[in-house]
Amino acid sequence: MRRRLSIPCLIDRMSSQNNSADDQWMTRALELARKGVALASPNPMVGAVLVRDGRVVGEGFHTYEGRKHAEVIALEAAGEQARGATLYINLEPCCHVGRTGPCADALIAAGAQRVAAAMKDPNPEVAGQGLEKLRAAGIEVESGLREEEARQVNEGFARWITTKRPLVTMKVALTLDGRIAARRRAGSVSLWITSPESRAEVQRTRHAADALLTGIGTVLADNPLLTDRTGLPRRRPLLRVVLDSRLRLPLKSKLVKSCQGDVLVYTRAAENSARARALRNAGVEVVCVAGRKKQIDLRAVVADLGKRELVSVMIEGGARVNGAALAAEIVDKVVLFYAPKVLGSDGVPMVRFAEKMPGPLPRRYKALRIQAIKRFGPDLMVEGYLSDVYGDH
Repeated sequence: MRRRLSIPCLIDRMSSQNNSADDQWMTRALELARKGVALASPNPMVGAVLVRDGRVVGEGFHTYEGRKHAEVIALEAAGEQARGATLYINLEPCCHVGRTGPCADALIAAGAQRVAAAMKDPNPEVAGQGLEKLRAAGIEVESGLREEEARQVNEGFARWITTKRPLVTMKVALTLDGRIAARRRAGSVSLWITSPESRAEVQRTRHAADALLTGIGTVLADNPLLTDRTGLPRRRPLLRVVLDSRLRLPLKSKLVKSCQGDVLVYTRAAENSARARALRNAGVEVVCVAGRKKQIDLRAVVADLGKRELVSVMIEGGARVNGAALAAEIVDKVVLFYAPKVLGSDGVPMVRFAEKMPGPLPRRYKALRIQAIKRFGPDLMVEGYLSDVYGDH
């Protein structure tokens, strides 16, 4: 016997089917947006999907060098089929003139019927005005679908476009008792704390960053390269940044020997010293910044990196750099890789402050807001925020 459905049940079923389809196409838009990792900065990562009669008629994603926005690429692919179509996009279409014309105008001219945007654009020049322009033109507009995921995709852009400073992430590999390395002894070598799976994830995280920041202590102890070894394309090289107050960076270090204009040193030493000239001759950029008690002003460093249009910076330092970054209140996000190991008193702590702190965290930090816990091999990764990337300015 066939069951009859009431009118409300039929409406609920149709709504459920529409929501399922919307979620499917927004998933595709987010996938396309992520294709812009390391290729879109300092612009946002945007993916667009045009759907008509249940099928894709055009799609695209933005890259900085490609100039064209994702919506325009999708519209060009769709041609006349864009009329009456629905656009799924992870970020509100723009309504201002930048390097390209307003995408909202292009959608109106193409005759799009509906726009589903995951989130409003944090750019103050847009900030909801693009969606309002589409509504005023008679286009059905919805926003908020998969918003949290969309906000994570462009958290670096959001921080930079509203404050002109990059999103700062502190990455730490540590043991269960909070140690980041064994104490060095004569003739000893450093050992990996975390697994190959975790180190592969770190490389993916490096690939998504514009710059990697460390301290001279780490360079002298480990002589690292600090490169992006994913092999994936990027618009500009990963900038390798060293905090070196006394300018001790060795000319024979891997960083200097591999430098191709992608190593930047912040120092308190004289800019015209013999060491500074030698580093510059080797291709290293040396910048003298202010500070006190021989400590580099990290707020000034972050401000300078923002002026260079870097939207995301990852800290991979030792205990002193971690402590200085937290004390300066520049850290927005932390990524902690916990290995199932214990070092005890033989280990170096995760954080060491130059001065006694008044409490467990500086005044701007309340508590770590955990975003995700994932497993990589035998290790656990904990990802969380110390600041509100979209609202704590």
